[in-house]
Amino acid sequence: MTARKSGSRLETEIERCRSEGQWDKIPELVRQLSAKLISNDDLGELLLGECKLQSYLKENPIKQGASPRGLRPKLVEVRKHLNAALDRGNLKADYLQEASLLMAKLCYVEGDYREALGHYSRVNMDDLPLVGAPVYRLSMIAEAYATKAEAYATKGLCLEKVPAASPFLSNKNVSSPSLSNRSAGAGDQDIITCYEKSGDIALLYLQEVEKALSAGMQNRSPKPGPVTQDQELGYFLETGLQRAHVIHFKNGNLTRGVGRFREILRAVETRTTQNLRMTIARQLAEILLRGMCEQSYWSPLEDPPTVSPLDDHSRQGHPPTKNYNLSRRPRVYSGENLFCPQENTEEALLLLLISESMANRDAVLSRIPEHNNDRIISLQSASVVYDLLTIALGRRGQYEMLSECLERAMKFAFEEFHLWYQLALSLMAAGKSARAVKVFKECIRLKPEDPTIPLLAVKLCIGPLHWLDEGECFAKLVIDMGEKAAEFRAKGYLAIGLVYSLKATDASLRGTQEEYQRKALGAFQRAQSLSPTDHLAAFYLALQLAVSRQIPEALGYVRQALQLQGDDVHSLHLLALLLSAQKHYHDGLNIIEMALSEYPENFNLLYTKVKLETLCRGPEEALLTCKHMLQIWKTFYNLTNPSDSGRGSSLLDRAIADRRQLNAMTLPDFSDPDTGSVHATSIAASRVEQALSEVASSLPSSAPKHGPLHPWMTLAQIWLHAAEVYIGMSKPAEATACTQEAANLFPTSHNVLYMRGQVAELRGNIDEAKRWYEEALSISPTHVKTMQRLGLILHQLQRYSLSEKVLRDAVQVNSTAHDVWNSLGEVLQAQGNAAAATECFLTALELEASSPVLPFTIIPRAL
Repeated sequence: MTARKSGSRLETEIERCRSEGQWDKIPELVRQLSAKLISNDDLGELLLGECKLQSYLKENPIKQGASPRGLRPKLVEVRKHLNAALDRGNLKADYLQEASLLMAKLCYVEGDYREALGHYSRVNMDDLPLVGAPVYRLSMIAEAYATKAEAYATKGLCLEKVPAASPFLSNKNVSSPSLSNRSAGAGDQDIITCYEKSGDIALLYLQEVEKALSAGMQNRSPKPGPVTQDQELGYFLETGLQRAHVIHFKNGNLTRGVGRFREILRAVETRTTQNLRMTIARQLAEILLRGMCEQSYWSPLEDPPTVSPLDDHSRQGHPPTKNYNLSRRPRVYSGENLFCPQENTEEALLLLLISESMANRDAVLSRIPEHNNDRIISLQSASVVYDLLTIALGRRGQYEMLSECLERAMKFAFEEFHLWYQLALSLMAAGKSARAVKVFKECIRLKPEDPTIPLLAVKLCIGPLHWLDEGECFAKLVIDMGEKAAEFRAKGYLAIGLVYSLKATDASLRGTQEEYQRKALGAFQRAQSLSPTDHLAAFYLALQLAVSRQIPEALGYVRQALQLQGDDVHSLHLLALLLSAQKHYHDGLNIIEMALSEYPENFNLLYTKVKLETLCRGPEEALLTCKHMLQIWKTFYNLTNPSDSGRGSSLLDRAIADRRQLNAMTLPDFSDPDTGSVHATSIAASRVEQALSEVASSLPSSAPKHGPLHPWMTLAQIWLHAAEVYIGMSKPAEATACTQEAANLFPTSHNVLYMRGQVAELRGNIDEAKRWYEEALSISPTHVKTMQRLGLILHQLQRYSLSEKVLRDAVQVNSTAHDVWNSLGEVLQAQGNAAAATECFLTALELEASSPVLPFTIIPRAL
């Protein structure tokens, strides 16, 4: 409505009540006005009609898509008041416009859309002024903005309801299909224009109302009283703000719809539009993530493209930008150094983080019954935001940030499985395995019938955590479900079999090892019988048989696994190791090369290839493979190589042009470079090494620790394998250079110290070698190779009792190490115990006949 002169305190009070929506006070004010000014009876009719119409809409809110309401007793009274105001013709021009707009609104509420459009056609809304009002008339102008916005929204709704051939849209009915389509397109554009004008003026109106209320609060003295309520948006204003982009998307004009979203979000925020902004931000983020690629994205500060692959080009007549002007637009955020997204995921993430902040701020956490519906709505709104955040951050691999976001969602998460499960998965992906397992326990409590949750927990317990007792408990949960677990029952047996297999590896007593191996075989056989088409069940059964040195049976099952999954890298690797155990080295090398053609960057396969090439083709070929591994490492990880030692073999130095700058890392490899298995003792050793590495890194000569750990662990293993090849070639200088390269990465690793001892032995420095081996065992007391070499050195020093003790301890750790049994036999023979020595030699011969080039446990065991 237009602003009018206020000639009295009473009229000012009426305008204030109208702008603030205090319709219950209007009848009394009209009575006072009529008693004072007889000539204003028509104005009184107008005010009473407006008051009763607004009260009726407040008591009977309009819903989108509802059928026409028809005549109602209260609406009949409204029409009577408005007709009285219009028919007598005593109203001033601006009041007459207001009466026509209210009559049009009434006709829409009654479902008479044609009559409503007729009233709008008599009011030139585009000429209603939006500028030039002084400050003291802000409330009157704000009320006018509201009426205008409602008028535009109502006109848009009417245009949607009236067919395209209506005389209000076209002067004549059109029979030509092309002209009919053009007329329909023009009608759509009229509807969109009305909605966009409505939304713009609604934003301006709400901004001015909030500005006026803020100014009023500052001018008043601070007195206790009721808190000012937020302005209600209302059906018509909300429709004006939300309907335009819906039609754009419905018409296939995604570019214009995204532009409309951005226009609303860039407008200066008010308290009334906060919930609406959160909804629009979430919807825009979803469109950016699901409907827009990086190539079709344009910056919010740029003009949209005239031709975009996002739009449906079969529909014409939709301009890419606005085709109307307003004399005054809503204020937008502006200033220097404002952040502007540069690509779609960045903008979507910004919108979702804003939405998340608003959802957390407005969270309804009360559990009392009265707030139940509000709490459910608040939870659903937040869940949608967090699901979209999962998509946005998951695409970029930002699981650390995602887990932090989901942790903030825990205020909503009481008894809500979905949020707990999302948090657990994000923690799992972020590498926070211990916390993930704890959250999985809560998920199991909330959904105990789902077998996939304990299986995910087992995966973490078996893998990075090595919590075998907890893993066994989780696996038994799946098994105990019985038939309810369906196809996951076999996975439960597979999981518990892996737990028993790893426990057998950790066990220090031979009896305990054999008991766990028997349990593991039984579990794998049960899994294989329940799921005969699962290649993993056959593979792990083959692997367990191989560890138990049942080579022919293992070959049968690994071939079965390859029939089910012919390109499985671990099955191919196991087949190669089994062939090497049968001393078919060339066949094993052929299998490795075939596997490397499919998986050229698999370092475990390359380590095995180095061993087999040393036996089949000579150490020179193995060194070329080491060089190839270094080239792959450089290409694959694309990292700055970390340590400039100034030393190294000429062959391997040429493999990488750049030199290394890193002196120490925080952790060594958990696994033995020859076994690849994770032991409880090796984890304990790693903690010692971590402490020592931290001390080493604090020294002045150490470089800062940086970067991911796994690439440097891989590089150290490559250097150690190269050093071992040089030791086999009796080249101590080159072996020393390679060992030094590994030492520059992990100076306190027991594997590095063991290799230093090997080099010292090659040079004939027995005392130095003994010192290196003792240092290695002080860090990892169960490293079998170090124990075997130390036992032999003690034997050379004629310390037979201590040598026997060390070697018997090594046999307890790994009863299948044939070289340890052989060394023990030599010590016993030197002590004159011929019978025991003979038994040891026979055991060594038997084990050596089934010994692979690398232990079978180099193959990872994971669910």
